[in-house]
Amino acid sequence: MSCRTIPLALALASLAACGPPPAEHPPQPPVTATAPPPPPPAPDPLGPKPDVAPPAAFAPPAPKVFAGPNGMTVWLLERHSLPIVSIDVVVPYGAASDPKGKEGVSWLTANMLDEGAGARGAVALSRDVDLLGATLSTGAYADYAFAQLTTLKKNLDQAAPILADVVTRPKLSAVELKRVHDLWTNDLKARQKSPSAAASVVLSSALFGEGHAYAHPTNGTTASAARVGLEDVKAFYRAHWRPDAATCVVAGDLTEAEATALLNKLFSAWKAPKGAKPQPKTPEAPKAAGRRVIVVDRPEASQSVITVGRGSVAAADGDAAALVRVNAALGGSFTSRLNQDLREEHGWSYGAHSRLSFSRGPGLFSAAAAVQTQHTGDALKAMLADVEAMAREGLTADEVGKTRLLSRAELVEAYEGVEGATTRLARYAGVGLPPDHEGRAALVRDAADGEALARLARKYITLDAPVVVVVGPKKEIASQLAAIGLGAFEERDAEGQPLAAHDKARAPGAKR
Repeated sequence: MSCRTIPLALALASLAACGPPPAEHPPQPPVTATAPPPPPPAPDPLGPKPDVAPPAAFAPPAPKVFAGPNGMTVWLLERHSLPIVSIDVVVPYGAASDPKGKEGVSWLTANMLDEGAGARGAVALSRDVDLLGATLSTGAYADYAFAQLTTLKKNLDQAAPILADVVTRPKLSAVELKRVHDLWTNDLKARQKSPSAAASVVLSSALFGEGHAYAHPTNGTTASAARVGLEDVKAFYRAHWRPDAATCVVAGDLTEAEATALLNKLFSAWKAPKGAKPQPKTPEAPKAAGRRVIVVDRPEASQSVITVGRGSVAAADGDAAALVRVNAALGGSFTSRLNQDLREEHGWSYGAHSRLSFSRGPGLFSAAAAVQTQHTGDALKAMLADVEAMAREGLTADEVGKTRLLSRAELVEAYEGVEGATTRLARYAGVGLPPDHEGRAALVRDAADGEALARLARKYITLDAPVVVVVGPKKEIASQLAAIGLGAFEERDAEGQPLAAHDKARAPGAKR
């Protein structure tokens, strides 16, 4: 047997091949190409952009004021951009001037003016206005009544005499009164079936109290309508529709010379009646009577209308202009606190809002919403909390800026057309404000900062003695009211009458 000798170098190599594998190096990150930085922008040949200052507040121009025929005052706002003219004749006697027991007579009188005037009957008058492409409207509010015409300037010579007839020579016929009175009565009955309308009527009645000039709705009640007849309308017209109490607001494509000639032609025969001119009513502020909760029962209703109110400022009060912005943040716009809380966050309502009245005498602040019946208590509790939070904390910085822009936009919209401008100025004339009020109020409203708005919220939004009105099914909402500490309540009907007095006035055996 032969032996083979293995070389030492080969043996060592074999042993090395049988050992552990060599250690691996960690993977290296991929190499990415770095984009070169962009070149600097070319210099603007016009130089750096200047800082833009915030837009100035919009302050509408004041109308010219001059004397018209037979004691009439004329406010003229010249607007020559379009050949349109709007004329509004205003007398400072509205629902506040209604005789006791005849509430609604001012409203009925204003609405009878265009039911035949001069040589035209009701149908002919309406037809002729339509043929001219004009609009004619009459009506009354708490403090004033009006008749307004808007027409193209080329048709003014034909349309303006119709307005003059309506104001100075209404027929006030028995036949037309019967028709209008029947429609009025039907509307009042329909109003009782509207939960929102009933809540508004009951709130004013309870807040201002029996006998107050602002306690009754502008168009009266079913009881007062039954007592108003043709002689009442004629008497109210003779006493209150008079040139020495009237303001004629004119806006549009007319110069002062043209307006003077036109109004002298239209109203020179309109004479004031003998006797002293009635003084416009300026009612006193209501007396606070502590918190009151009122329920108007609507059995089986799937929704409740909740309303919270308190007294507020008169239109002439220096705080009224900026207070509008507080209301806009609380409930005067879609993005307001009340709407965001009750609608967007909780889904209890299709919409919640708040408002301020605009009156010669004491005003009214109210917040309202129609809510799901099963959430009446929750929604009312949230509404009260939102109002009190606004009174306690004021507006946020965002709300301060937003309400400034909203108030500017609303004012521009009101004055962008001649009809809107005339309506706006007529409102100021009707409540006794001077012709330059809007321009001054706009600057005050726009300049109000967060601190000023917070002061107004503390003063006018606090619910120290509120009136709470709930229109809904008493059987379902009574326990909900008790759960939020409002279990003690009184009941009224849809026209604001306490149920005890209401039931007492019914004939024995009358159907409910």
